Amino acid sequence: MSTRTRRALIRNAAVLGVGGLSANDPLLSAIEATKLAGQDRTSADFFLGFKKDKKAVSGAEINFVVGGTGPGLLLLHGYPQTHVMWRKIAPQLSKKFTVVIPDLRGYGDSSKPPDGQNHFGYSKRTMAQDQVEVMESLGFKRFAVVGHDRGGRVAHRMVLDHAKAVEKLAVLDIVPTYKLYHTVTKEFATAYWHWFFLIQPAPFPETLIGNNVEFYLKSRFFGRISPSALEDQAFAEYLRCFRDPATIHASCEDYRAAASVDLDHDAADLNQKISCPVLALWAEQGAMQQLFNVLDTWRERASNVNGRSLPGGHFLPEQSPQVLLEELASFLA
Repeated sequence: MSTRTRRALIRNAAVLGVGGLSANDPLLSAIEATKLAGQDRTSADFFLGFKKDKKAVSGAEINFVVGGTGPGLLLLHGYPQTHVMWRKIAPQLSKKFTVVIPDLRGYGDSSKPPDGQNHFGYSKRTMAQDQVEVMESLGFKRFAVVGHDRGGRVAHRMVLDHAKAVEKLAVLDIVPTYKLYHTVTKEFATAYWHWFFLIQPAPFPETLIGNNVEFYLKSRFFGRISPSALEDQAFAEYLRCFRDPATIHASCEDYRAAASVDLDHDAADLNQKISCPVLALWAEQGAMQQLFNVLDTWRERASNVNGRSLPGGHFLPEQSPQVLLEELASFLA
């Protein structure tokens, strides 16, 4: 790359708010592959052979990729990521399943609808309905679902509200939201402080996060992940999406809903057990391992639960893709 081109990229980075970049910054090469080069990375770059699409559902437009043939399999991402987090295991899964990988409403390139009364626009009930409608539009009235982090909470609500639609459920590194908020300890509040930060009234968390998005993502979430687990190009994609102020606000609404309307919905369903098979997997180096007996906790809410801890940290699809793939292949078969 010429010196002139590199200087132009750095100048454009300043205009776009990409703070702290120098000519030798390793993140620059990733950003060059995205917006600064004048060409956004597309999902096809991360999911070769998959088709990129969008579907209008009740109150939102959902961005997703789909690939493979066979029974339907829905993969739901967590915070602060997008559907790109599944890039390492989706190709293998697509050999036996039609794999559908969306951005949740409010995240990535899906739309950011209004908050709604009592944050209902980002309730897990609403977010689950989005994904059921996407799957139905693709011809799947029954399907399996795998959810990580926030996606796992959407999947948990989905299996309660749409029991006939969900054939199997896998949840990654979570326990139910109701359990977390009703057993708060110093250890939980320390490990999951962002749960209490993000639910503060707007625009307090939005303003602080928006002041330096890159620092927020790196210091709180991705700072201890190795470059082999989170490549520069994937981080640049997360950064591109999270720079949108509408995404920052919508993701806060996701957490505000979890501390309000979602708890109301969960309280009404405490006696309703999940009937389909459930696989619970969690990180050996994550907070769930330290705070809960994960299997016993899920057995309070489901009739048929199995699972175990996996090596690595919270971002299992990126940090432990091979062992996760083996567990999912066995469970979904």
